[in-house]
Amino acid sequence: MTYQRLRDLREDVDLTQTQLAKIINMSQTGYSQYETGTNDIPTKILIKLALFYDTSIDYILGLTDIKTPYKRKKDLVVNQKN
Repeated sequence: MTYQRLRDLREDVDLTQTQLAKIINMSQTGYSQYETGTNDIPTKILIKLALFYDTSIDYILGLTDIKTPYKRKKDLVVNQKN
């Protein structure tokens, strides 16, 4: 479920794997392995994806169907987007 959700989120914003991989500073091959479930997604990447998609890590992981993100600490948002 996690992997399908990653793909759905990416497709909802009309990005290719290559485009998204560039945004989160990794290779397309590496990102593709997250979408297919070949590799687990590291915490650092989960945070980047949650910030990019403006959702929660729980949503990305399929632990909730509520897409709205939790309230975040301001310093976390600033530090992770850079």
